[in-house]
Amino acid sequence: MTADVWLPIPADEVDGLPSPAESGFTYRFWDGGPDFPADPADCVFYVVPYMKSSEISVRPLAAMTSVRVVQTLSAGIDHVTPGLGVLPPGVTLCNARGVHEASTAELTIALVLASLRGIPDFVRGQDREEWRADFYPALADKSVLIVGYGSVGAAIEDRLAPFECARVARVARSARTTERGPVQALADLPALLPHADVVILSTPLTPDTQHLADAAFLARMKDGALLVNVARGPVVDTKALLEETRSGRIRAALDVTDPEPLPQGHPLWHAPGVLISPHAGGRTSAFMPRAKRLVAAQLTRFAERTPLRNIVLTTG
Repeated sequence: MTADVWLPIPADEVDGLPSPAESGFTYRFWDGGPDFPADPADCVFYVVPYMKSSEISVRPLAAMTSVRVVQTLSAGIDHVTPGLGVLPPGVTLCNARGVHEASTAELTIALVLASLRGIPDFVRGQDREEWRADFYPALADKSVLIVGYGSVGAAIEDRLAPFECARVARVARSARTTERGPVQALADLPALLPHADVVILSTPLTPDTQHLADAAFLARMKDGALLVNVARGPVVDTKALLEETRSGRIRAALDVTDPEPLPQGHPLWHAPGVLISPHAGGRTSAFMPRAKRLVAAQLTRFAERTPLRNIVLTTG
């Protein structure tokens, strides 16, 4: 029996991997194609293909009877959780904390600024050779609410710092204190929403956060507020969002949608005040170098039997 490692990146493109001679690893390349590279039963370390569907991500899991580690290349794990029940006990699931924070935070700020300052309207005006001069909202002096204050939420606040926001409030699953200030619990959201000019969703998708931004949530947002979703599409109730944006009461900037990809003809494409990017938060030039460093570091730790990083859970 071999100790196979399944990678969605060719092994010869990843510097710092443990050598096969010393580790006993056999590296197999699989990026979600129809054919497996080897018998899944021989895989001990599975790096999940990036930006593939849940169906593809979990397809080999039932046959991975020897697997000890499942490593995602995303911060979220919702695409693999449907398959965790078929894994043997003691399998460690790790995420990609440290890979996506910078890129996702960059896009978040870009979406906020583009939406507030009317950039989509400027682009349409340029296409039509129209000079659309007007006054537009600034981020300066605005109150911002970050819902989901993990590593991505903290990175977003880091990048908000130079923009002279009047206030940044933070919400997570449970209350705590950070260097930047208090983080309030999800239960406090109803009291916080009416005071926020910009509401940023950066929370993981869990049963507790699915449709977190529902009709009641959106109704509590102040008139003219901007909702920014860089979390997962189902964190927002699309039907409720369409009703609010069609009325013109609030606006939205969405890097993720439900459904996703957003199909042609979906009303969200043309909803007034809605800016959509195609789940581009983590897909930048920063991704691959950081992903490779993470994979090499985790496999080195695994080979040396030292504790892994970014552990989310252990099956069993």
